[in-house]
Amino acid sequence: MSDLQAAVAAGVVGAEDGYRALLRATVEVARAIFHAKAASVFLLDEETEELVFEAVAGEGADTLVGQRFPADTGVAGWVVVTRQPLVVEDLTKDTRFSREAAESTGFVPKGLMAVPLLAEEKTLGVLEVLDRPQETKFTLAEMDLLGLFGNQAAIALDLLQRARRARAALEGEGELKTLAAFAAKLEGADEDERRAGLDLLDALRRLL
Repeated sequence: MSDLQAAVAAGVVGAEDGYRALLRATVEVARAIFHAKAASVFLLDEETEELVFEAVAGEGADTLVGQRFPADTGVAGWVVVTRQPLVVEDLTKDTRFSREAAESTGFVPKGLMAVPLLAEEKTLGVLEVLDRPQETKFTLAEMDLLGLFGNQAAIALDLLQRARRARAALEGEGELKTLAAFAAKLEGADEDERRAGLDLLDALRRLL
């Protein structure tokens, strides 16, 4: 119920396509800005403890979305666990790199940059930028820029997950489906009606 209310408050009921498009745009721009061969966003699926390709630009863009692997795998897994950004110029010398996982995607990078995607205290996933030009040395300014892309991706990923939870509620059964349908109606309401509707949802949450 709290997820449903939060989804309505954020204005995301039924907005999955828009947030998926925002994620795709984020990785496409990141790839272009860093002159990289690929960029991707992984979603951390807490239920299955897997990382899922949610958006991909460049190498693998047509085939990787939806592909999964264990959440503790490779550099992305390390970033999820530590919640720390990471830059590796030569992956052949880094023990955190999983060549097997990379080969399963059809693209084995030489180097990468990665940042965790965080919403408050929760880890949502990872943004990776793969194979930027090796002749250029990585700078702190680039890390700051990568962090900005990570912030944007985290916002879009958080809203996408909220929209999916709201849709799941709409497709469910019983009182939750009824409440979700009511929540969806609030999307087109004016500010006063929306506020009153959210107050009602909060009262129902406490009652139920």
